[in-house]
Amino acid sequence: MSLFQFSAKRALTPVLLVALFASCFHKKYETPITKNTQQPDKVLFDQAVHDIEHGRYEVARLSLQTLMNTYDSSEYLAKAKLAIADSWYREGGANGLAQAEAEYKDFILFYPGMPESAEAQNRVCEIHYKQMDKSDRDTTQTLRAEEECRQVIVQFPNSKFVPVAEQRLRNIQESLAAHEMVVGVFYAARDMNPAAANRLNALVDQYPLYSKADEALYEAGMSYMKMGPRFRKNAGEMFTRIVRDYPASRRAADAKERLQDMEMPVPQMNREAYNREKYEQANYHRPGLLSRSMSWMRPSPDVSHAAKVGQPTMTDPKRTIPVSVPVVAATETAGATTGTGTGTTDVSASVVNGTSAADSKPDARSSMSGGQKQAASQQIQPLPTNRDAELKKLREKQAKKIAKMEKKKKDQTKTQQQQGQPASTQGAQTPVGTPNPVTPNPNNPQGPPQS
Repeated sequence: MSLFQFSAKRALTPVLLVALFASCFHKKYETPITKNTQQPDKVLFDQAVHDIEHGRYEVARLSLQTLMNTYDSSEYLAKAKLAIADSWYREGGANGLAQAEAEYKDFILFYPGMPESAEAQNRVCEIHYKQMDKSDRDTTQTLRAEEECRQVIVQFPNSKFVPVAEQRLRNIQESLAAHEMVVGVFYAARDMNPAAANRLNALVDQYPLYSKADEALYEAGMSYMKMGPRFRKNAGEMFTRIVRDYPASRRAADAKERLQDMEMPVPQMNREAYNREKYEQANYHRPGLLSRSMSWMRPSPDVSHAAKVGQPTMTDPKRTIPVSVPVVAATETAGATTGTGTGTTDVSASVVNGTSAADSKPDARSSMSGGQKQAASQQIQPLPTNRDAELKKLREKQAKKIAKMEKKKKDQTKTQQQQGQPASTQGAQTPVGTPNPVTPNPNNPQGPPQS
């Protein structure tokens, strides 16, 4: 055997072994028709997602609209509708966020059972949450954010977005409570005590997790005290709530002193409320120096003091009326007393013949004793109003004016008496130093006047 034949045989041996080994396995059958092809709806969806990732939002929405209009039974139909909303959300701006909210709402309406519906509602909450203004400005977006975040918790209670929505809701309500606090302090600084007490009391009732709830209750109690002894009980209730529900706050010691001065019992603190306050104090993260120095440039509110635990309020605030406003008397219907306070709306008139009870019976007040008259005068004492300070200034001004006029009148009387003129003829005498008045001649008006 030559060298060439030996080399060729040695080279063919591995090839034969590989062919024999490969014949033991079945090769997968490939249809030449579907080779290297994909479903057209998936192609459109993947292309739109690629365009969204690279900021080509308008092109992506055209591809997604083509998918939805052409393949109405595609498995990517719901994902395409959600992707359209996401493209508007990523585009941003006032118009983009408004369009995104509308698309997310439509997705929840058409696909309420899909897991992505909770994500869509969470995005709607986030849209308004990012547009909130500071606490002392317009609260339109803040109220919308509160409403949408509540929907995440109520409509999708088992979703993974509930903890995030709860914390956002606590932040939102911190901002709303701060807004009410600004209004209440404004009223209190101007001695509008009924309005201040009503506003601050309702604030804590609606947002008990507010970081300055103790301060609001204390200001409400002071406003009630300024309204007079009739509202001493209301002031005591405010101070009692501070000691009981906010025992670790900085106003707790002041509230105890007020209760002791008013000779009211000091309540025991709520242990659960005390533990919650201690947890909030331990987990408070103060913003950095740069964040605090640039806070005036941010349009969003400062929610660093918002609560970290606790159930946020899930109901809308109730309309409250200041305690200084008289309550309509209850009406009796069908033998039972109802507190609806509808009052009497019909008015009638008739001619009185002869004597009436007002002529035959004496005035009830004339037969009262001294103690009864004093009690009646206390009962008819006018209730405080929001204009007490203005009325006080007006009365002082009027009193000064009357005193000045009285003093001037006395000085004139004294001067006339010194000059020998009687005080009774003050109005008929001619002032000293002035000529006698000249009267015309009645017989001849054109002639010279009579002296």
